[in-house]
Amino acid sequence: MNAFAIVILVALVGEYVLNLVADRLNLSALRPEVPEEFRDVYDAETYARSQEYTRVRTRFGWIPTTFDLVLVLAFWFAGGFNWLDGLSRGFGFGPVLTGLLYIGALVLAKSILSLPFRYYSTFVIEERFGFNKSTKATFWADYAKGAILMVVLGAPLLALILWFFTKAENTAWLWCWGVTTAFLLAIQFVAPTWIMPLFNKFTPLEEGELRDKIMAYAQKVSFPLAGLFVIDGSRRSTKANAFFTGFGRNKRVALFDTLIEKHESDELLAVVAHEIGHYKKKHILQSLVIGIVHMGVIFGLLAFFLRQGGLYMAFGMEYSSIHAGLVFFGLLYTPVELVLQFFLQAFSRKNEYEADRYAAETTGLWEELGVGLKKLSADNLSNLTPHPFYVVLHYSHPTVLQRIDTLRREWAK
Repeated sequence: MNAFAIVILVALVGEYVLNLVADRLNLSALRPEVPEEFRDVYDAETYARSQEYTRVRTRFGWIPTTFDLVLVLAFWFAGGFNWLDGLSRGFGFGPVLTGLLYIGALVLAKSILSLPFRYYSTFVIEERFGFNKSTKATFWADYAKGAILMVVLGAPLLALILWFFTKAENTAWLWCWGVTTAFLLAIQFVAPTWIMPLFNKFTPLEEGELRDKIMAYAQKVSFPLAGLFVIDGSRRSTKANAFFTGFGRNKRVALFDTLIEKHESDELLAVVAHEIGHYKKKHILQSLVIGIVHMGVIFGLLAFFLRQGGLYMAFGMEYSSIHAGLVFFGLLYTPVELVLQFFLQAFSRKNEYEADRYAAETTGLWEELGVGLKKLSADNLSNLTPHPFYVVLHYSHPTVLQRIDTLRREWAK
């Protein structure tokens, strides 16, 4: 076992143990009594269900993560990566098509093996806690659409990456970075009008008090809306959400129908103001720039490690192929990604505070925003007392209690 193998093995097992420790700490942080701040929206029964939901989801999550780790290690040490490479080469295709077959086979196998866990999560756990509204037909249709999109959008991009690394040699990483950046930007523009409607129905928000308030607010803060939509989220779940999407003239604010059903108009206005705040504070642009720089770093490192024979030796490969190198680099990059995630999550949490502040400044509805956040947490059976380490590791948003405390400290007179 060479140095590459040791690093990858330690990274895979280390990440698994780290997540397991975080989960254990998170479960130990559950408290039997409802926090004072939430007693107006949580009764004892709802709070008990939220804690049980956290326990059940966490413990179930250990099964697929353990399965994935064992599967990867078993496939690795049984020589599976080299066997699949020989099988893919046996068709006699060129390096690009061979690479597509190799990586496609791994992705397909992972997708199929994860299906039982997704199915159980949707139709057993989510059903048990009253969230699931998805039919089996919708579940399988979503799976098929996702697979088709992966082939239609992902396969050509992967083919270009394989081709550049086969032909362009020293400048391949730059070409890949440029093409992937263009692809990412294109997706940002087409997703609201072409991709998202494949999964959900977007209906313009009907005329009335809520629409009038939101449109007046958007005009007040000089935020031109291409559309204000309601999503049929209730087709799949009772959980509620809202989000902002699109760039340029395609900017959209979308509200789940479940959100509108359970919240007052001022609460919804505050939620929309928060989403617009992300745009006004340039959080979306910042995240996009960070993502593009991140891709450049990944492709630069990839170009270096694809030339390291030891990386292929770690997996018992007979040939140093580009397609196998992409897979192995993904495993090698695990510890780097884990460290970066700490900083990216912290950056995201900072942005959430800023968006809350923007909403409070421009609407004066800080209390309504707080009430809306509390209702969302109750409706979604959120964990109100997550362990700080779990928050640092996994939360892109501050806890609801932290957000409400900050709003009150900054805006209460």
